[in-house]
Amino acid sequence: MSEGGVTEERRPETPAEENGSAAVFVVLGKQLKLLRERAGLNQREFGSLVGYGPDLVSAVERGVRTPRPEFLQKADEILRAEGLFTAVIPQVEEAMSKARTRHPEWYRSYAELEAVSVELHFYANQGVPGLLQTEDYARAVFSRRRPLLDEDTIEKRVADRLARQQVLEQWPLPMCSYVLEEVVLHRPVGGTKVHKEQLRRLLRVGSMRNVEIQVMPSVQTEHPNMDGPFNLLTPKKRAQVAYVEVQGYPRLIADAEEVRKIADRYGIMRAMALTPTESLALIERLLGER
Repeated sequence: MSEGGVTEERRPETPAEENGSAAVFVVLGKQLKLLRERAGLNQREFGSLVGYGPDLVSAVERGVRTPRPEFLQKADEILRAEGLFTAVIPQVEEAMSKARTRHPEWYRSYAELEAVSVELHFYANQGVPGLLQTEDYARAVFSRRRPLLDEDTIEKRVADRLARQQVLEQWPLPMCSYVLEEVVLHRPVGGTKVHKEQLRRLLRVGSMRNVEIQVMPSVQTEHPNMDGPFNLLTPKKRAQVAYVEVQGYPRLIADAEEVRKIADRYGIMRAMALTPTESLALIERLLGER
């Protein structure tokens, strides 16, 4: 499963589907929306109170993302739900413990490492990486994949991608960095409206204290990595690994020397890219031009 798309034609059920609790989260989402609206809060306002972006609040309300226990705890307090949300925390924890079943066998090793990493670093040159994508951007990516996917498969894969994004918020917070080629910011995947919201999400995530987003300007004549995108992960108490994928062929790299070479390239690229502050300023300018 690549950051910009996926390669498998069928994937295992999500944890919620497998243990029969999917309907619970759909109902929970509807209750959340009802109480939020009754409190006079829109998704953006409520999200700022619980530490979620509006796109993730929307996903929870539609039952396509499993809310984290701390989210439910805060929501219960803010919306005065009197235990309505905290009562389902055990089911949420059970679903999260089975997160590995979301992914096909060949991708599972990477997904498991990503979920427990204390450092995550990404280089992208074609599209916005999966952990940064909005729901509509992800849906546009999957909808345009060839061969075509049916609607049910698209929605399931969008849900999986949103669920993976929880790694950015888990405690203790992992240290995350991104180097994005400038062209990624200009490509209007999904159309103007979707593109604008994607830029807003980059600004939101880039403002998190554990995330740094840097842009590699297109005017940069060259840099050490012209081969393609990659991910670098450092799982807790384990050595750093790298993940690459070319035309749907994945490779998880654990060899220390190979990983060192990729990490060395990444370090040089970060030094050559715009600073995080300059990068967010560029994104703001692009958003203002749309």
